[in-house]
Amino acid sequence: MSAPTAPGSNDSPAVALGPTSLVFGAIAAIGAWPSLMLVALPWSFIAGPLAMTFGLAGIHYARQGIGRMWTGAAGTTLGAAGFLALFAVLAA
Repeated sequence: MSAPTAPGSNDSPAVALGPTSLVFGAIAAIGAWPSLMLVALPWSFIAGPLAMTFGLAGIHYARQGIGRMWTGAAGTTLGAAGFLALFAVLAA
């Protein structure tokens, strides 16, 4: 007997977009913390836009039933907060 090889709805690579954005969002949010900003500045400057991009894509696929909504939304929020905090500090 052979097992079916058709992919399921949760077998897509799009399932990883939400958790990836959550990790990048956490890195970007760490860069917004004043005492850790100088240590994490290069990574948070890159991680913020990546978190927003992956998070918005994760939200898009979660609306179609692939993946979870909360991870994409949390990653997008953390990435935007970290990215905007960096611009606020650089503008000051």
